[in-house]
Amino acid sequence: MSDTSVFDQPLVFGLDIGTRNVVGTVGYKTENEFVVVAQYMLEHETRAMLDGQIHDIGRVGHTIAKVKEELESQIGQELTEVCIAAAGRVLKTVTTNISYDFPEETVVTGEDIHTLDLLGIEKAQSILKEMNDTRYKFYCVGYSVMKYFLNDEPFSSLESHKAERISEDIIVTFLPEDVVDGLYAAVGMAGLTVANMTLEPIAAINVAIPENYRLLNIALVDIGAGTSDISVTRDGSIIAYGMIPLAGDEITELIVQSYLVDFNTAEQIKLSSGMDDQVTYKDIMMIEHTIPSKDVWKLTEPVVDKMTTEVAAKIKELNGDKSVSAAFIVGGGGKIHGYTEMLAKKLDLPAERVALRGEEVLQEVTFLQTEIQKDPLLVTPIGICLNYYDQRNSFIMVRFNGERIKLYDNNKLTIVDAALQAGFPNEELFPKRGKELNFTVNGTPRIVRGELGESAEIYMNDRLVNINTPLEPNSDIVIEASTQGEAAVCTLEQLDEYSSSEMKVIVNGRIVRCPKCLEVNGSLELPSYEIKEGDAVETRSFYTVEQLAAFMDVEVDMDHEILVNNRVATMESLVYENFSVDWVVLSFGAAAVDPAELPVAEQPVTAAAGGTEQTADETLAETVEEVDAAESEAQTGTEAEEAEHGMSQEPSSVTDATGAESAVEQPAEGEVQQASQKTDLGLVVFINQQPVRLTGKKSYIFVDIFDFYDFDLTASAGRAIITKLNGQQAQYSAVLSEGDQIELRWQEINR
Repeated sequence: MSDTSVFDQPLVFGLDIGTRNVVGTVGYKTENEFVVVAQYMLEHETRAMLDGQIHDIGRVGHTIAKVKEELESQIGQELTEVCIAAAGRVLKTVTTNISYDFPEETVVTGEDIHTLDLLGIEKAQSILKEMNDTRYKFYCVGYSVMKYFLNDEPFSSLESHKAERISEDIIVTFLPEDVVDGLYAAVGMAGLTVANMTLEPIAAINVAIPENYRLLNIALVDIGAGTSDISVTRDGSIIAYGMIPLAGDEITELIVQSYLVDFNTAEQIKLSSGMDDQVTYKDIMMIEHTIPSKDVWKLTEPVVDKMTTEVAAKIKELNGDKSVSAAFIVGGGGKIHGYTEMLAKKLDLPAERVALRGEEVLQEVTFLQTEIQKDPLLVTPIGICLNYYDQRNSFIMVRFNGERIKLYDNNKLTIVDAALQAGFPNEELFPKRGKELNFTVNGTPRIVRGELGESAEIYMNDRLVNINTPLEPNSDIVIEASTQGEAAVCTLEQLDEYSSSEMKVIVNGRIVRCPKCLEVNGSLELPSYEIKEGDAVETRSFYTVEQLAAFMDVEVDMDHEILVNNRVATMESLVYENFSVDWVVLSFGAAAVDPAELPVAEQPVTAAAGGTEQTADETLAETVEEVDAAESEAQTGTEAEEAEHGMSQEPSSVTDATGAESAVEQPAEGEVQQASQKTDLGLVVFINQQPVRLTGKKSYIFVDIFDFYDFDLTASAGRAIITKLNGQQAQYSAVLSEGDQIELRWQEINR
């Protein structure tokens, strides 16, 4: 909070933002008392709040700013942080038990207790999320520990005891986010940031019912203008909180209608009737009236009866369907004539057991402004300040993608910590590849990676930042998730097997280099075929005579014999590596046969009629010999054919229809990876000295380890996350290498 050279202690600034007025209190706590150095109360100029909830944020912010300015002038320094309390409208409470086991017997510290509290809050939030059947999103505004346990035995205080396990029963209170957002917005308009927030009945009970009274079954009712907030104690702890939306304004509105006055005049009539025998006022016609206070009491009695009936019913509900032993009343609404007597009757209690609490509970509060009277109206404002010391936040609050979250401050928080705490998927922080393509080539797995998408766009207070930017308290963080890239695309002609795998055939004594054709799932496909997920691609190690002719773009004279390895063949005969083919060519460039449309020959080369069947393996040795012979002997028919077409007698490489050798282009798109041994094995790193294998990617960054290592990123509970890579502080985007040493753990924060 605020430091000053005028006062001995740092100052705490608390605001009680009520339905009718705003009360600001500035003070500090000593060992024995709370010292109020300045206090100021200002009524709202209009009905900007109803039933404890802000309706006109601008007007409420304007009132808060005026209170702040007045207090600053009183203390001679600027106020920047404030403690606030929320009214319990649409209040939800969750009671639960939480335990924490130490690795070995340990002396319990205050930090351990604080961590236990935070674990309880997280558990309560999870419970509420499951049971929430409303449209509201709820936010934790306060908690009270009902009972502590040391090694499963009840204890009033855990600190400094040795324990293997500590536990607690805790009651956690929640309000809708829109209620909390309204308070934050109004405070922000006055140039303030929230240092601590609690619930109004929690603040009130810290002052009105000291701990030594909490063994008794007592109800505390804080009656404001718009709401009546209730809390109940028993067996040394606070057992329940509640609220009803009926309070002082119900009476004021009745007076407005009955006496034809404006709201402010009705408020004065209500207050005066409790202090004077007669009340004088002017109605909206400017006619002056003087009436006995008893007339006002008689008028308001039905409303007081309704209010006390509902408050008594709520107290009994919170107390297990039975009355309490006593009830304390605080807040300005408690001064209504006849309220305490009527509530005592509804609770079946003697009248003296339901009483206003003001000066009696403010004995340990000192006001430097001597003109201030100790009054029930001041109980909640003082309690808001004291709550800062009891539940001082070790966390900061931010809004993440529209949702308010708490982060436990270790002075090293970054944007990525907020993302992890909010449960934002880490894969949406970094660019995502499009869907990969998996297939096989000749039985070997292949992977084609998809294209990378765009990185997440991260904004803090409308400023473009990155994931390692330090977090600012009360900031507004928006992360637009990273995008996924295009899915992987690969065609047959992009495969190495298409561009670099070829077979040699001897055609009319010349070496012809033919690319090996590719089959997909047993069918021959065009080079432009887009491979699909799970396709089985096989390299075909043969051509048919017809396909060979089509590849060379020649028209074969069918009136002459076709010879394959010197045996008579047909257009469907198979031609393997190093086979010889002899035919007579009628013309070049006339073939119109598409290799993909030709039938797939399934039979091996057959001999001429009357001959014996030979397989490719049986003829391979023979073919090699024939190739040598073809190169050394100039056959008359072949020479004549070459001379006729102007072809060289020297063997040449033929890869296209014109006889010119052409290079096949390398793949232009996609990243084709053969599933080698390294890809299969992945990357091995050591996390906390344990080997962990990362698989499924070509490369990895630090944040990827959370997909393979069991580590709960949401279980911070007030602790700092330690992330080290090879002994150095790790960045979440750091690239990992084989054998990297990683340290990953939670560390308690020393305060």
